[in-house]
Amino acid sequence: MKKQIRTIDLFAGCGGLSLGFASAGFKIVGAVDNWAPAVKTYRRNFTDHDIFDLDLSDVEKSVSELSKLRPDIIVGGPPCQDYSHAGKRDETRGRADLTVSYAKIISNIKPEWFVMENVDQITKSKKLTEAKEIFKKAGYGLTQIVLDASLCGVPQKRKRFFLIGKLKAHDNFALALIQEKIATSPMTIRDYFGDLDFDYYYRHPRNYNRRGVFSVDEPSPTIRGVNRPIPKGYPGHSLDKVKDLSTIRPLTTLERAQIQTFPKDFIFEGSKTEIEQQIGNAVPVNLANFVASVIMEIVENGVPKITAPATLFEREDIGVLA
Repeated sequence: MKKQIRTIDLFAGCGGLSLGFASAGFKIVGAVDNWAPAVKTYRRNFTDHDIFDLDLSDVEKSVSELSKLRPDIIVGGPPCQDYSHAGKRDETRGRADLTVSYAKIISNIKPEWFVMENVDQITKSKKLTEAKEIFKKAGYGLTQIVLDASLCGVPQKRKRFFLIGKLKAHDNFALALIQEKIATSPMTIRDYFGDLDFDYYYRHPRNYNRRGVFSVDEPSPTIRGVNRPIPKGYPGHSLDKVKDLSTIRPLTTLERAQIQTFPKDFIFEGSKTEIEQQIGNAVPVNLANFVASVIMEIVENGVPKITAPATLFEREDIGVLA
C-alpha cells in the first residue's frame, strides 16, 4: 500500500494548491487561512479536513498547532502583495515578513518536504534571501524556479515562483526533472476548452498602453482579482486582435475559474467581488499539480543524482522561463 503523504496548505485561500496536490495523490490533512470568504469556499469543497484561522506571524503558536497534524510536506504561498507587479513592491509594508515566518515554521516543524509559491518578483527581494538562509540552516536542499503556467497544463500566461525543499537533498535536486516535464509550447484557451462559441474576449488592461482584446488561440493573460466590462471610453489598441468591439465581451466568472483550471463543479462562496478576488489570487490547480507530480515522482523513485551546473545561490535565474 502506497504511503499517504500528509500535507498542510498554509495561506491556502480557496484551495488551488490543495486541489492540485490532492489530485497528484497527496493527502491534505489541514489548511490555514484567515480571509472569511476564501475559508467558506475552502470548507465547501474540502470536506475531509478542516481549514484553521491561525496568525502565521506567531511562529511559536503556529508550530505548536501545526505539528499536531504530523505533516510530511507543507505547501503555501505567503502573501505576495509586497512583491507583486500589481502592488507597490515595498518589503517594509509588513506582509513580506510572512515569507520569513513561513520559513521559520518550516524549520521548526521540519517536514521532509516544503513548497513555497509566490510571484516571480520575489526573486529580487531581501526577504527571500533571508528565508532561504533559514531553510539551508535547517538542512534543506533547495530547488528554485519560475514557471510559466502555460507550459505546465494551464491555458494562461502566468509566471509563478516556486521554491521546493527536501531535507538532506542537494541543491537543484528537482531542476532537471522539472525542465524535462515542461511543455515545448504554451497551452491556449482553445487547447484547454476545445470548441468554443467565441473567438475573442476583453480583459481590462492596467492602463491603455496595453491591449484589451485577446484571442482564444493564445494563452490567457494572467487572471487577476478583478473582472471589468468594456468601458465606454476604451480607446482600443493597435495590438487588439479585433477592432470591432460590438461582439466582444469579458470572460465570465466561471470561465475565469476554469482558466485557473478549477473544475466546473468547484463552488465559490461570497459576493461577486470576493469570488473574483479568490479566483485571481489562487494558484492554478494544474500548475500546483505539475509541481506536486514532480515531487511524487521523486518520492517514488528517489532524488535524481543529476546536479545542475550551478547552485541557485550562484545563479538566481537558473530555470527561469521567459
